Amino acid sequence: MTRAPNRYYAPPGGLPPQTALMTGRAIFTDAYCFIPKGCFSDIVTSVLPGWTNTRMWLIARPMSGFSETFSQYVMEVGPKGGSDAPEPEAGAEGVIFVTEGELWLSLDGQEHDLGPGGYAYIPAGARWRLKNAKKQPARFHWVRKLYEPAPGVAAPEAFVTSDQDLSPIAMPDTEGRWATTRFVEPDDLRHDMHVNIVTFQPGGVIPFEETHVMEHGLYVLEGKAVYKLNQDWVEVEAGDFMWLRAYCPQACYAAGPGCFRYLLYKDVNRHAKLRGTGAFGR
Repeated sequence: MTRAPNRYYAPPGGLPPQTALMTGRAIFTDAYCFIPKGCFSDIVTSVLPGWTNTRMWLIARPMSGFSETFSQYVMEVGPKGGSDAPEPEAGAEGVIFVTEGELWLSLDGQEHDLGPGGYAYIPAGARWRLKNAKKQPARFHWVRKLYEPAPGVAAPEAFVTSDQDLSPIAMPDTEGRWATTRFVEPDDLRHDMHVNIVTFQPGGVIPFEETHVMEHGLYVLEGKAVYKLNQDWVEVEAGDFMWLRAYCPQACYAAGPGCFRYLLYKDVNRHAKLRGTGAFGR
């Protein structure tokens, strides 16, 4: 299949002009949340303890009655910015995906240079640092989840790779119109989450309404499409974010002139909890 070009949308920030219409495309329901790229303005950024010259857009976080397994940030690190102690929560694993600029990452004593498309899996308890030594801002996604150990299954190890180093795997009987760049193999039980890239060529579709227990975060990296979210068809484009709770029906039709790509989070490979937080029993 044809490799998609490596272009990734990153929010520039700023504010819309006072003359702009206030009516936008943002949607929040009990089944899904849709945050269009126009919502990524300066007034909704935040700063984090332990980080210098850095701001972030917090686009997903655990919420009772909605998605409960993960958080996702869009991070912007300015020149000489970064952190020597990025993760404050014990037991949290993470994934970093770079969309713009260059970053230096130290991960369990190994040093890496990450450019656009760079990907790092950071296990719970890993020692890591992140810096921007360049003169331009760097932007990346940071997905965080509490790791769920499984009896008899070893914890996963850290690794660093990139979108460019992997070939998308086509879904069966799609002639390559629908494919997934898999950073972790689906049957690797060490991992309790997947953060992959899904690619649709023009005309590619999800030809049925997926309805499943996995929660999703979908950030559109490139292109445009129409996405079925519960009972609604929503036009989406590069820079938009979709946040789906468990069992929200979903489908997709790639309607643009170029390929449509998104960064996808989902929780996988673990039993349903019957007691405790997020469960019925106590």
